[in-house]
Amino acid sequence: MHQTPPASALGRIPRVNVEIRGLNMAYGEAWHRQQVITDLDLDVPAGQMTVVIGPSGCGKSTLVNIIAGFEKPDSGIVRVDGQPVTGPGHDRMVVFQETALMPWLTVRQNVSFGPQLRGEMDRATLRAEADRLIDKVGLREFKDKYPLQLSGGMQRRAELARAMINQPKLMIMDEPFRGLDAMSRELMQEFFLKLFEENRRTNLFVTSEIDEAIFLADRLVVLSTRPATVRSVIEIDLPRPRTYAMLASEKAFDYKREALDILHQEAMKSFKMGSGQSDFLEAYAKRAQ
Repeated sequence: MHQTPPASALGRIPRVNVEIRGLNMAYGEAWHRQQVITDLDLDVPAGQMTVVIGPSGCGKSTLVNIIAGFEKPDSGIVRVDGQPVTGPGHDRMVVFQETALMPWLTVRQNVSFGPQLRGEMDRATLRAEADRLIDKVGLREFKDKYPLQLSGGMQRRAELARAMINQPKLMIMDEPFRGLDAMSRELMQEFFLKLFEENRRTNLFVTSEIDEAIFLADRLVVLSTRPATVRSVIEIDLPRPRTYAMLASEKAFDYKREALDILHQEAMKSFKMGSGQSDFLEAYAKRAQ
């Protein structure tokens, strides 16, 4: 039940398909290799929010690094609109778990940094575009502040503006709201979702929080325990725009139960193999009550 998105205030948003085929990745020397990802196939449809969730330590961040081009897989391929990923590029922007804002630059300078470095805009155009995006993320009064003068939620907003100014084909979010307090996290989820529903840029969002996953996702991809492969893809048929009240619906509860059942099975496998998933099992027990 996906509605046609409105014309975006951000201009023409490039929308791309991402194809991942036969991905394999291991770390360590030849005599002690640890397989992290095995035979992973995944599609990230254009204009949708694809959310990836899996047991702790299953290889989610490794998958992010491969798609972003920061690491090369042992085998397999990642294609963005049919073009193989061979390294990093500003067509794929990552917002990480930890802030990557440069502390010696103001918010405006941080947002402007990428295009300025590449010489893509004249100074006046870049300043106007940076200010427009800073306004868009609600930081108008903070554009001349430094990162350490901002709250955690404000830093996340500045990072979104810094990513969006590059007009990426794919936004990759690697647990971007982890570490925020509960209230700030919910506010950032709502804020981020509003931005997505306005422009429908192709998004890959990685999280360990099942409620966050269901609230955001068009498609929920559940990974196995390490070595990671795709266990299930759940189509989240909740209307947009989304509200938190929808998480109390019977349909949302069914999605949550389905995903948690799979995650529990995978966590138990890992636990029996001795890698230890007691933190996940405790969280699962609480959520299942």
